[in-house]
Amino acid sequence: MLVAEFLGDWARTWLAFDRAAIADGQWWRLLTGNFAHLGWYHWMLNALGVLVLVLLCPQPLSLWIWLRRVALIGIGMSLCLWWFVPGLVHYVGMSGVIHGLFLLGLVPQVRRGDLIALGCLLYLLGKIGWELYAGAPLSDEAAIGGRVVVESHLFGTLSAAVYGAVFGSFGGREGRRHEAAPSSIQNDDE
Repeated sequence: MLVAEFLGDWARTWLAFDRAAIADGQWWRLLTGNFAHLGWYHWMLNALGVLVLVLLCPQPLSLWIWLRRVALIGIGMSLCLWWFVPGLVHYVGMSGVIHGLFLLGLVPQVRRGDLIALGCLLYLLGKIGWELYAGAPLSDEAAIGGRVVVESHLFGTLSAAVYGAVFGSFGGREGRRHEAAPSSIQNDDE
């Protein structure tokens, strides 16, 4: 995210979700649009979202799992934007992916009986519902210098739900090393 922001307009031009460019075969934009931002303030809001995620949902997962989560949620969210929001021409930002990562972090805590996580999860879902109903606050759009694509929050969360079901994130299976099945051969020393 930081490198893309340092590259400024060049990054936005070459990395952004751009419907026409994707239609012309630039499929990488389905992922890279999540790493470009409208400007430093937009980047800072997303960086703060990641910081809150790390503090609220600490998960000791490998770098590989984190990269897989970000990539698959980002691509899933972008594909949903492509299919279900045909009027969307350009998109940049990580907020849809961050919403999805919050779902993956909060649900296992809720399953363990954490009431604070439950409150946070209900807030997350309520926030998405309210945004879809009322839209993003105009002050948010003025601050970042563009439209908040609230559909990205919904599709990022839905992509994370699918991801969590496929990879066992909600039951705590993701990231566990699978222990080998006990051998049926008995050791003579026993």
